[in-house]
Amino acid sequence: MASSLTPRSPYPKKENLGNARRGMGVKPGPRRNVLSAINNGGGANSDTASVDGGEGGAGPAAPMIEFSGREDVERLLAEKMKGKSKTDYKGRTEQMSEYIKKLRACIRWYIELEDGYLVEQEKLRSTMDAENAQHAELEAQLSSDLEELKAAHLNLTLQCDLLEESFNKEKADRMLAVESYEKERQQRESAEASRDLLSVDLERVSHEAKRFSEQLKMVQDTNKRLQEYNTSLQQYNSNLQADASKSGDIISKLQKEKSAMMETMASLKDLNNSMKNHLDSSRTSQQEAIRMKEELMKEVDCLRIELHQIREDRDQSVSQVNTLSAELANYKELAGKSTKDCENLSVKVSAFELADVTAIEAMTGYEEQKVIIKDLEERLASAEFQIVEADKLRKKLHNTILELKGNIRVFCRVRPLLQDNDSSGAEEALISYPTSVESAGRGIDLMNQGQRFSFSYDKVFDHGASQEDVFVEMSQLVQSALDGYKVCIFAYGQTGSGKTYTMMGPPGRDQKGIIPRSLEQIFKTSQSLESQGWKYSMQASMLEIYNETIRDLLAPGRSNNFEMSASKQYTIKHDPQGNTTVTDLTVADVFSSADVTSLLAKASQSRSVGRTQMNEQSSRSHFVFTLKISGSNENTGQQVQGVLNLIDLAGSERLAKSGSTGDRLKETQAINKSLSALSDVIFAIAKGDDHVPFRNSKLTYLLQPCLGGDSKTLMFVNISPEASSVGETICSLRFASRVNACEIGIPRRHTQARSFDSRLSYG
Repeated sequence: MASSLTPRSPYPKKENLGNARRGMGVKPGPRRNVLSAINNGGGANSDTASVDGGEGGAGPAAPMIEFSGREDVERLLAEKMKGKSKTDYKGRTEQMSEYIKKLRACIRWYIELEDGYLVEQEKLRSTMDAENAQHAELEAQLSSDLEELKAAHLNLTLQCDLLEESFNKEKADRMLAVESYEKERQQRESAEASRDLLSVDLERVSHEAKRFSEQLKMVQDTNKRLQEYNTSLQQYNSNLQADASKSGDIISKLQKEKSAMMETMASLKDLNNSMKNHLDSSRTSQQEAIRMKEELMKEVDCLRIELHQIREDRDQSVSQVNTLSAELANYKELAGKSTKDCENLSVKVSAFELADVTAIEAMTGYEEQKVIIKDLEERLASAEFQIVEADKLRKKLHNTILELKGNIRVFCRVRPLLQDNDSSGAEEALISYPTSVESAGRGIDLMNQGQRFSFSYDKVFDHGASQEDVFVEMSQLVQSALDGYKVCIFAYGQTGSGKTYTMMGPPGRDQKGIIPRSLEQIFKTSQSLESQGWKYSMQASMLEIYNETIRDLLAPGRSNNFEMSASKQYTIKHDPQGNTTVTDLTVADVFSSADVTSLLAKASQSRSVGRTQMNEQSSRSHFVFTLKISGSNENTGQQVQGVLNLIDLAGSERLAKSGSTGDRLKETQAINKSLSALSDVIFAIAKGDDHVPFRNSKLTYLLQPCLGGDSKTLMFVNISPEASSVGETICSLRFASRVNACEIGIPRRHTQARSFDSRLSYG
């Protein structure tokens, strides 16, 4: 009957909500233990439940409530009370108590969820502190390595100065001993000449012994004295030979000390490489810090969104609680037993306010996180500045290492045996490579008629070395051109020894020679330096010296009209600053390696080549490629000017082997004459003569800044492994040894801005 009566409550929807709550059952299956305190009946919730049970009579115990997500909360908020009549105050009070328990469980679930967020935030903060500590440790290690490198460089410089003083002193002593020996030898020769004259006189006097008996006795006495003097001269000669052997021992000791110096420089190079590795690892750690910063920013944004959603849910819960508070006030007027429930509801409202305060504290933590991220960005900018400074130090150390290795460096490369050569295995019998620690990779031995010839250079490449291996060894020298130095690289050797292959190479990617690889490295490095504010402009020119005549390989119509190009007179000029220009030479602005490749293709079509008995495609002229580099830094205002000279010399050959006649004979004679002039220049520099005959040929006059100025010079000596070429091979290796012993001026970096001429500088 009660169900058929009209509901007397002014809130019929609340009555329906109560009925729906009584109809709700416990979810089947395993339950989460997020609200274990409520489910187990412990703490304040347990007390409240017992009180509610006492007030509600002997009604059934409220089921345990669990929340798996926001949907359960929304379902609880949307739940409506129904099923109780308006006069059934006790039933409605029970419904309200049960609903309040569910709200209490919901609030506790939100609190635990927020605690989880706080724990996650603390983990993120600890991770950030660990990364900061690791970065600081890496910076300290990098600084210590830099200090050690500076100390090692200073120590090496002092040792080099001491060794140079000792060597000069020994050299002067040896020259004095040689001069003394020459004087004694001249005296001995004069004594021998006088002895011969006296012997002739003795024969003549023997026929007239009776008439000149007294004179004969005098002559015999004189002869005896001369013999005694000759004996003393022989003893003195043996003493001089002993002194010479001692000088040889001293020279061998100096050579050993030089080898030790080379090993020290190699260790310094390894230290420089390790320094580069440290820089790379520092950059990697900085990139990792940037990536973690971005991830943290994303997580902070996600947490902000979730916090905003929690606030909205909290506001909805607060509004619902306010509504329930109003209803409870109405119920209080009807029944005073609900007073304690209202107090509990007030406690819950206070808990919501406390949650709001906690959320504000979380926002404060986020602001602190922002400050930490900003500090990381500042430290990242500082690290990038340190990278720029370290790059400057790298350039300085790099150029210092090259100077310590010697201004003129010599590399030797052995050409592989040709496939059509019948003397397979001849190379193994002719050429060998020492395996000792001092000579590994730097020495080469030749056998000729049972005699062994040993040579040592800065680097020796066997027949199996690839183009990439050769370029990697000398790529640091190419880098010096970008740093503002004059660099010269030239290939020397007999015809068919592989000079053009080394310098130019075939078009394939793996077969490209030094010239195309050097240009690719220069353009690639210049592009990478744009991020540091560097901008480079480059100009290229190409010429050949054919029969002591300069030809412009880039002149318009050069490939079609040789006579017109040859009729133009080109003059080599030097200025006081050490720059060399060729008048009326074509200069082309280049902006990429593709531009230079097209110019090289044009020059190769115009270059003079011919067929001889030693080579199908023999270069009949000296090829000179020059690239002038001008760079400026917008950030520092610094300007540099470098020059890169890459030269492919014509091959030396013997007329008997080449079989040259006619024009080929004239070409061979001109080539051998210019190479002989180059040899005379090297001899004069090695001996320290006051006059060096640079003007004896166009080639030596053009190379004057490279051989006698402030340029960094590298010579490739290419040799053939064939037994038929062993004579030319030994001559080439001896010439390379003399070049390796030359000392020229100290390389100077060109940082002063100069106006560009339409003609290209070769110095």
